[in-house]
Amino acid sequence: MISTYTVAPFRPLPTERIVRQLWTRPVSAPAARSGYAPAADVYREGDDLVARFDLPGVDPERDVTVELEGRRLVVRGERRDQRVVEAPAAETSETAEGEQPEAATDEADTDEAAEVAPAGRRVREVRFGEFRRTVTLPKSADADAVRASYDAGVLTVTVAGVFAGRAPQRIEVTRAA
Repeated sequence: MISTYTVAPFRPLPTERIVRQLWTRPVSAPAARSGYAPAADVYREGDDLVARFDLPGVDPERDVTVELEGRRLVVRGERRDQRVVEAPAAETSETAEGEQPEAATDEADTDEAAEVAPAGRRVREVRFGEFRRTVTLPKSADADAVRASYDAGVLTVTVAGVFAGRAPQRIEVTRAA
């Protein structure tokens, strides 16, 4: 039995469409919500649960919320991009392709020129946008038992007494006869 396979050279493959979308997404478009999550370190310290989140460049009073929902500790917030990403439209339309825009000479325009990103390549490894991290507690806790502090880009949330009265119990292992 002979089977034939017909190739359609001008029809894009399904994976080709996905790859094309990755490369054509505008730089200013936000990343997916699930794509950004700050690094977390959750551990037990005596009877307390301590959760540390790396949040450099975040204003904790304005951009971070810590909530207690039953047995869940929810930390959510947003890291905002403070930089201006794109050059003004008038400046980009006047320059030819591949040329660098000239620096502004007026004193009023120098502040704007300092905020404009230079033309050319850009490498961006810092993620911006909304985030949400959830830590499941071993038992319900009162809101009074939760303390949160922010120092040097690290948010530390402590839930006091959440492990109280929970000592591990040893189970004896017997051989089957």
